[in-house]
Amino acid sequence: MYRKIDELAEHRRRVEMGGGEKRIRSQHDKGKLTARERIDLLLDEDSFVEMNPFVENTGSEVGEAPGEGVVTGYGKVNGRPVYVFAQDFTVFGGALGEMHALKIARMMDHAAKTGAPIIGLNDSGGARIQEGVVSLDGYGHIFYRNSIYSGVVPQISVIMGPSAGGAVYSPAITDFVFMVEQTSQMFITGPKVIQTVTGERISSEDLGGAKVHSGLSGNAHFTASTEPEVLNQVRRLLSFLPQNNVEDPPRIYAKEDDGWVEDLAEVVPVEGTKVYDVRRVIDAIVDGGEFMEVQEAFAKNIVIGFGRIGGRPVGIAANQPKVMAGGLDIDSSDKLSRFIRFCDSFNIPLITFVDVTGFFPGVNQEHRGIIRHGAKILYAYSEATVPKISVITRKAYGGAYVALNSKAIGADIVYAWPSAEVAVMGPEGAANIIYSREIRESENPEAARAEKIEEYREKFANPYVAASKGMVDDVIDPRETRKRLKDALEMFRDKRETRPPKKHGNIPL
Repeated sequence: MYRKIDELAEHRRRVEMGGGEKRIRSQHDKGKLTARERIDLLLDEDSFVEMNPFVENTGSEVGEAPGEGVVTGYGKVNGRPVYVFAQDFTVFGGALGEMHALKIARMMDHAAKTGAPIIGLNDSGGARIQEGVVSLDGYGHIFYRNSIYSGVVPQISVIMGPSAGGAVYSPAITDFVFMVEQTSQMFITGPKVIQTVTGERISSEDLGGAKVHSGLSGNAHFTASTEPEVLNQVRRLLSFLPQNNVEDPPRIYAKEDDGWVEDLAEVVPVEGTKVYDVRRVIDAIVDGGEFMEVQEAFAKNIVIGFGRIGGRPVGIAANQPKVMAGGLDIDSSDKLSRFIRFCDSFNIPLITFVDVTGFFPGVNQEHRGIIRHGAKILYAYSEATVPKISVITRKAYGGAYVALNSKAIGADIVYAWPSAEVAVMGPEGAANIIYSREIRESENPEAARAEKIEEYREKFANPYVAASKGMVDDVIDPRETRKRLKDALEMFRDKRETRPPKKHGNIPL
């Protein structure tokens, strides 16, 4: 028996060495960790349990591939179970083959059965060409599970090296994508293929690096400069999320306070033309000022992310007046809609801070489909059944007001600050239309125009008209916003709301 035990130890040592010492050194020389080192950093100490370590495609023409180039298993993050796979670049560049895919698919099935998040540490050159079409079939099995388990358990992708061709579609389906700056890239076709087909010359980093995908394409949600930093971000994100779609998010102990925030009386200028950073409002309201912003570098005219109020995780969305006056465009519509649907999938209450002039005008936006993209926001909020609370801090004009969680599309509570202007359009534009004749025929058109603007503002562009019609539940002192939100979250803690039975809706993608 002892001889057999020694043989087992040797088999395990061979698998754990992956591609061998030389390739491990090469990985380290690139500033990258090995698959197992990454898992050790991500998970709680000594919590990892490996699955299928001895799986190997013995019939492959590739040659010996210890562990099939991927490490799979389960462990814990902050004491809660997670399932993880980590592609091993030291074994044939982490290329995906038939048995490689089998290991990942089995791990995903276990995660879905046990209701635990799935985390993929991606570092792969793509499909294992030597295996032919079965490697492509392997990708299909993973994509299918990404799709079927979407909204069942949280799925997180961490890009820690190349991710090319079919390999990019699995991360694209998952809920959140993390990238390491200057190390990871994602693209459908690499620089060489692009140069051959189109004649364009570009580096891998400029084509699909972290900066490109976090700020330009919107494919990445978080970036960090080192692998330990990005893995720590994953751990932080998981602290806001439930394990699955039938659990509530994890509430933590929060120090009691009276909810009164004096600074909120001065953060938002009453004058609609003056800008401010909405993050100051968010930071003042969430517990400890801890706000984890999502897609910070993309579509900056909308701010989304996670925080806690009274120890309870919430998803927060807010117009950013510093950028495009907080108006909504195509990219911000997509960014916000997907965030709303994620929060709704996993029982995370939504809080929306509204200061919006409208949907951004322009020929380019219209021709690229702002109607369709903007409609996604309406659809997402209407579909969501989690607690939904809005706070109108200043401007709330036109269709954008309706889209941003108004009472008409299902908001549970709508609060407004005294500075709020709820109207079809801004006073300036409205006065020009409604009182155009009076202004035109006046002896002093400019003075008349200013008078009519003020008249419209007093009559219509204030929160009290909307409150009188029940579209605003209460006009509140800005300084008590945190308290009112805490109370509302407690009131709707056990909210239950259903939608008509159907297979699924048809969101305007």
